[in-house]
Amino acid sequence: MSSTIVAGLDGSPESLAAAEWAAREARRTDARLHLVHAWLWHPYVYSPLAGVAVPPPSEDPRREWAERLPRDTAAKLAADHPGLSVSGERVAEQPVPALLAASEDAELLVLGSRGLGGVAGFLTGSVAQAMVARSRTPIVLVRAEAGPAEVSGREGVVLGLDLEHPDATVIAFAFRAAARRATDLHVVHGWSLPPYYGYSGASDAETDQALVAQAQQQLSEVLAPWQEKFPAVGLREQAVIGGAGRHLVEASRKAALVVVGRRNRQSPVGAHVGPVTQAVLHHSTAPVAVVPHD
Repeated sequence: MSSTIVAGLDGSPESLAAAEWAAREARRTDARLHLVHAWLWHPYVYSPLAGVAVPPPSEDPRREWAERLPRDTAAKLAADHPGLSVSGERVAEQPVPALLAASEDAELLVLGSRGLGGVAGFLTGSVAQAMVARSRTPIVLVRAEAGPAEVSGREGVVLGLDLEHPDATVIAFAFRAAARRATDLHVVHGWSLPPYYGYSGASDAETDQALVAQAQQQLSEVLAPWQEKFPAVGLREQAVIGGAGRHLVEASRKAALVVVGRRNRQSPVGAHVGPVTQAVLHHSTAPVAVVPHD
């Protein structure tokens, strides 16, 4: 049985770009694509003149549009991508619970993300933020203005890797993404100097070089088994001092996809998204995959 990719659809340019990205990914992975439009239709509307709730007109254009959107989008994607298995439905539910339910058994969930333009990158909307924090399914966020990565000349997959918690789920996702695209994988690991060095850095250049070499060696050791498993994937390893967020954002300018992880843990105020993932979500110029892991 083939896997399923779910794309959230609301009619915005961002969601249509996400649906197109999801269609190309479904073709690439031989998966089925399912479009979900969450729109809760209210059977009664408030009439200021009557002062009470009255039934809506028998032909409600909002409801008709909500019904047509997933159906018409699915038909267009099927025509644009021959051989693609695609379906669409309207779900009478709020977006977050509807998408959580629809993507529970899916391989991937794809959502659109609002663009801010220029150096500001893009900002995730409230639905995307909630889904990133709560979903147990990997999520890809796609900007409308970025355009298809393969068409715009972008190539390569970038992975932000935390060596304190090098989860196999995140690493495997990035290697598979690179292998499917027949491209290289650029792995970025950010690390900090031990606290006893204070703000001035290590005591001398020789010690600095030793620490860099140690971090680089640790990165290579973690990635070595994966390089053996995916020998066709060219690998570039980068261990950088400080947070990896800035370096991942820089690398995203030429990337087809940026992959980051999110630990499945709860903070006192709800689900937690780390600072590196937050930085990438807000400023990456490439589609971003957020892979949850334990």
